[in-house]
Amino acid sequence: QGQVDQLDGRIAELMQEHQLILSVPGVGPVLGAAILGEIGDISRFSDAKHLRAYAGLDVTVYQSGEFQGSRARLSKRGSPYLRRALWQAAMVASVHDPIFRDFYQTKRTQGKHPKQALGAVAGKLCNVIYAVLSKGKKYDPNYSKENSSTT
Repeated sequence: QGQVDQLDGRIAELMQEHQLILSVPGVGPVLGAAILGEIGDISRFSDAKHLRAYAGLDVTVYQSGEFQGSRARLSKRGSPYLRRALWQAAMVASVHDPIFRDFYQTKRTQGKHPKQALGAVAGKLCNVIYAVLSKGKKYDPNYSKENSSTT
């Protein structure tokens, strides 16, 4: 336990220079380090959609010939480490952050299974992380409200 505490302290020290990712709900020093380690340079991704695909959070539909499946699933074709870190951050954000909690509840009232709703939260979180890292600005929970009221 002492070694774990020591490593957590060292990670927290290293993450002091990466405050952008720590401003995202559900992301602490350890998950932030894992996410940054897996993403690397954010400029590798042209948009949030590509980052979601890299994380394996994009949807895929089974089809063969004339048959088109009706149920979409996560592709899970990307980095399993990034997907797991985003999933864990989504669990925390869907409980403690009002915006992500409302989004999760909206998905649940639409009839989604809890894991489907959590996957949607993880995807939204991935979009937020892309925006924060690519623009170089901390997470602002009122950003979407400000932009939707001006358009």
